[in-house]
Amino acid sequence: MKRPKCNHGGVEQVELRFDHASQASQTHTNLSAIRQSSTGLWVAGDETATFEHLTWTGDHFGAQRTFRLADYVNLPAGPEDEADIEGLARADGHLWMVGSHGLKRKKIKSTDFEKAAERLATVLREENRFILARLPLSPDTELPGKGSIMSGGQSLTTHLKDDPHLGPFLALPGKDNGFDVEGLAVTPDRVYVGLRGPVLRGWAVVLELRIEDAGKGRLRLREPYRKHFLNLKGLGVRDMCPYGDALLLLAGPTMDLDGPVRVLRWKPGKRQSVVQAEELATVLELPYGVGCDHPEGLACIGDGRLMVVYDSPSEHRITPEGGVLADIFKI
Repeated sequence: MKRPKCNHGGVEQVELRFDHASQASQTHTNLSAIRQSSTGLWVAGDETATFEHLTWTGDHFGAQRTFRLADYVNLPAGPEDEADIEGLARADGHLWMVGSHGLKRKKIKSTDFEKAAERLATVLREENRFILARLPLSPDTELPGKGSIMSGGQSLTTHLKDDPHLGPFLALPGKDNGFDVEGLAVTPDRVYVGLRGPVLRGWAVVLELRIEDAGKGRLRLREPYRKHFLNLKGLGVRDMCPYGDALLLLAGPTMDLDGPVRVLRWKPGKRQSVVQAEELATVLELPYGVGCDHPEGLACIGDGRLMVVYDSPSEHRITPEGGVLADIFKI
């Protein structure tokens, strides 16, 4: 990939160009997860039940291919309900993805008190959000094949219902500091799940899982999960990605706020841990907008570079060709 163009702030940028269908469903303005592939990028938005592949064309990422998740795993609520994919990982010949595992409170759409109060009192559970999926990738074409899923009675939240720290938050919507998955990182023998919420007295939570195949397209926990408490000074985990023998954490607000947003480096140990703020190296302080340009996904793309994509991108990030501009930072 040759050097991308720069914006006015001197930050390198590259265009991610989407087809008309994805533009119509606003995937390009709701990007939540990204990972590098052998020929381009895997990306996902949080408003559909699809994932996308963009190929490097020489000056942008495009030639989009859209994949319906229901064609590869058995989604609990069927193929059309959104999966709210919040994290992607690519490891050991597989593509992983995770839903938010969170409840949803309806947004206010009217200033009429009765209507607004009724919507704010309505909390929804959408089963396709409560998934962890793993799809094999062809070594030649990197096309996905039939995969496996952890959902239903084996879902992550089922295992957490009696957890003294996280169990009480499962009944709260994600945007209310309830349980909300937004980060995923996979190493050869571990799956790390980063939580946007809850944040417990300023401490964020990362879950460490060991997953095994349960047969018939199912995944399950191989052993009890582990918890790591990280002092992110009130921020939650918005995304994660492997970086050598460490993990990079995208840390941002857990509630409906604009910032601050930063990238931190953390090297997990072999046991459950309590990680003080001074043990986390700050790699980047990221820009963010007011009501827009919320850093939502990150991926290492080689040569010490980190790509960041944004939810609710500002109009300056939208290109005439139906694309959106991602930032690239040197780390």
